Amino acid sequence: MEAGREEENYVDWRGHTANPKKHGGVSAAAFTCVVEALENMVFLSNATNFVSYFIKSMHYSTAHAANMVTNFMATSFLLTVVGGFVTDSFLNRFWTFIASCTTELLGIMLLTIQAEQSRLQPPTNETPSASQAAILYGGLYAIAVGFGGIKASLPAHGADQLDHGNQGRISAFFNWFFFSLCIGGLMASTFMIWVQENLGWKWGLRLSLIALGSALCVFASGFPIYRFRRPTGSPITRILKVLCSAVRNWRASHVVANDEAAGDMSKKFRFLDKATVDGTVTSPEVEETRSFLRLLPIFGSTIMMSCCLAQLQTFSVEQGSVMDRKLRGGFLIPTQSLSVFSLVVILSSIPFYEYVVKSSRATAWLKIYRPLKRIGLGLALASASMAVAAAVEVERRSAASVDDSTRLSVFWLSWQFLFLGVSDMLTLGGMLEFFYSQAPNSMRSMCTALAWASTSMGFFLSSLLVTLTNKISGRFGDEWLGGHDLNRNRLDLFYAVLCVLNSVNLVNYVFWAKRY
Repeated sequence: MEAGREEENYVDWRGHTANPKKHGGVSAAAFTCVVEALENMVFLSNATNFVSYFIKSMHYSTAHAANMVTNFMATSFLLTVVGGFVTDSFLNRFWTFIASCTTELLGIMLLTIQAEQSRLQPPTNETPSASQAAILYGGLYAIAVGFGGIKASLPAHGADQLDHGNQGRISAFFNWFFFSLCIGGLMASTFMIWVQENLGWKWGLRLSLIALGSALCVFASGFPIYRFRRPTGSPITRILKVLCSAVRNWRASHVVANDEAAGDMSKKFRFLDKATVDGTVTSPEVEETRSFLRLLPIFGSTIMMSCCLAQLQTFSVEQGSVMDRKLRGGFLIPTQSLSVFSLVVILSSIPFYEYVVKSSRATAWLKIYRPLKRIGLGLALASASMAVAAAVEVERRSAASVDDSTRLSVFWLSWQFLFLGVSDMLTLGGMLEFFYSQAPNSMRSMCTALAWASTSMGFFLSSLLVTLTNKISGRFGDEWLGGHDLNRNRLDLFYAVLCVLNSVNLVNYVFWAKRY
């Protein structure tokens, strides 16, 4: 019955109640998967190579460039929460995507103009002037704003096209959505990175404009068959109203929750039941707040994994730049292309999983592949990846200390790319499905955005840890990450610290997951 009431909230493009035979369905959801592949290719191909662009073209120091990238990535993912709030409260998901994609296009256009005009770039060995930096940051953060709105609206819009009474189909959609995301990542780490490395940033940005413009056209072409969910007003306002009312009535005698309506959820955050005492808050509003608060410990426990993931866009790229990247024929392997190994594993595993689910042994596999278990396994792999990364960096420094001709092969980095790539698949894929399926109906965009916001917090945390590591290590000698010479830095010790921190975080996650 609840699923039936939820279906009534969807309308067609004319504002009439959506007809299941004409609007929504697998075909409509498929548009979002195609769009995600193109959009993710554009974002990742630029974001993963920004650190090189900032160092070589804008002449920033290694540490400064690394922090610029992590701050940009963190802001991009954090803005998904803002995008989710706007989508749930004011705009529907379709128009949020249209506005956000247009904004990201404008940002890429600004960076393209700067890349093609030498007078908008700094002279050799000089950092950008104030006006040049303004153009750079203006383009970067227009991309961040657009990205935030896209990631908040697109997966929720795709899932909205499907029958919410069929959880298996919802789960399958998020698997194929993540598959599309990885297709975009594969194109970014191969074709797009090759273009940027060999033809220059001008062509990379031009192709980005074409690809993202195509994504916008593909998405808009599905307009007649989409179904749209009406915004329900600000969920943040309702949550704050419930919390304020609960605090105001905290002296009231205990209120017994409607267990039949709320189920086991009523046993969590029972203090919220006091919000209904004075009649200013309804029971559904209390349950909406309770549902949201239950998600926060799981969200918080995934941040450290994203901090580990941030290293692939920063220090791992710098490691690769001083390692042996040559193949026969003189071809140089772009370090960012090492993510191909993990992407191939991911792209193979998703169709395999969908095949197994439809087989007679599906029940046993579904238990293993439940979202909370997937997330936990992803966090464990993140710890393993940092241990491997520390060991590889020890070997790299040892080889470099002999002489320059004994540089370690860049393929040694493929292990940390593989472990972190699979970790990201399990964690992010599990979070997208978990937050969407467990979220209140009125907050699905914002709660789905928590999966991306976790990445944001992880990138901010990475910048903070880099700064703290340099300050603390500097008091006992040289800064671990402070110099331009990676052979003099102690990146291996920094990776070891991340391994320990993520292992402690894994224990914290297990505590909350068992109590969900």
